[in-house]
Formats: sequence, C-alpha cells, structure tokens
Amino acid sequence: MGRIYLCMYQQVFKRSFDLIFALLGLILAFPLLLILCGLIYLETRENPIFSQRRPGLHEKIFRLYKLKTMNSRTDATGALLPDAERLTRTGAFIRKTSLDEIPQLYNVLKGDMSFIGPRPLLIRYLPFYTEQERIRHSVRPGITGLAQVSGRNTLGWDARLQKDMEYVEGLSLGMDLRVVARTILKVLKRSDIVILPTTQMIDLDEYRS
Repeated sequence: MGRIYLCMYQQVFKRSFDLIFALLGLILAFPLLLILCGLIYLETRENPIFSQRRPGLHEKIFRLYKLKTMNSRTDATGALLPDAERLTRTGAFIRKTSLDEIPQLYNVLKGDMSFIGPRPLLIRYLPFYTEQERIRHSVRPGITGLAQVSGRNTLGWDARLQKDMEYVEGLSLGMDLRVVARTILKVLKRSDIVILPTTQMIDLDEYRS
C-alpha cells in the first residue's frame, strides 16, 4: 500500500502541483523576468538566459535554464576569467534573492524538474556517485530540496548527497511541505546563500578523484 501511495503521489499529485504552480508562477513572474533580462542585457550585452545540460530523472539529460549572473569575459588566451571577476552587479543581486531560478519554472512545466527534489548537478559528476547516492536520480530534480534547506552550499559534498538520499527515501507530502516552508524562510532571511559557491567548496569530481 505504501508503494502504491508513493507512486500515486509522485505521478499524480506532485506532478499536478508542479504544473499548476509553475504555470501560475511564470504568469506572475513574467513582468519581473522581462525587467531582469533587460538589466542583464544592458550590463553584459549577452543573452540574459544561461542554459546548461544536466542529468535529471533516471539520469536523462535535459537543458536547465537560469538567469545569467556572470559575463563571458576571457583572458588573453581565450580562457574564461575567474568567477569572481565575471560576476555582475545585477548577477550578485539576483543570486542573493534567488531570482536567478525563475526560468526553471519552465523546466518544471516541461516535466524536466519538480519544485522539490535533489538539485540537478553537472553531467561530469555522474561517475563519482556511490551506488546508494545514485537514487537521487530516481525522482525529478528540484528547484529546491532537502539539502538546500539544510545548509545549501555550506554543506560538504558527503552531507549534501546524504540529504538527497534522505529526501528520496522519505519522499511524501509531509516531507515536501516541510521543504517548502523551510525554503520560504531561507529566502526571506537570505540565509546560507553563497554568492560564489566555488569559494566555499571544490567540485565533486575533484573532491572524489
């Protein structure tokens, strides 16, 4: 019975919630999104939307969308400058306020993502998960998740992936409601936000190789 409930919750109720609120969120946020895109373009003269391929449900690759927070400036050899030198003023603001996540509502609407789930990480990290940690890909990745409300980028990799496993293993309506409530509090208090995550922790492949 528990397995049937979990399947019904994931496939019907959770997905219905995602569809309704992603569509509503896109409609309400559209004017703000236009303003932010305009500010980013004026500052960088580049496409204001950042996209990157990420692994999602069952490790299927999809294209994730965010507001661009860094410019594409390079050094004399053509290599990108360090993140700290490319972060724009508008980018710093939208990272602090988590507004860079708005385009991911489109990913939720498409079915690539959910509002709540393990964050979609880089493709190159796939070989570095343990067999237990791979269960993070048995559910749709999320805009927010248990790891994000438990410390976000201030958590080390082992603790962060452990929280992803705890979320999948304890997935329920109650779990999702707790994550939503804690996410709202985190955003309002702007706690555990690291503007440049690379200054806080190294990449997973480097950490485990």
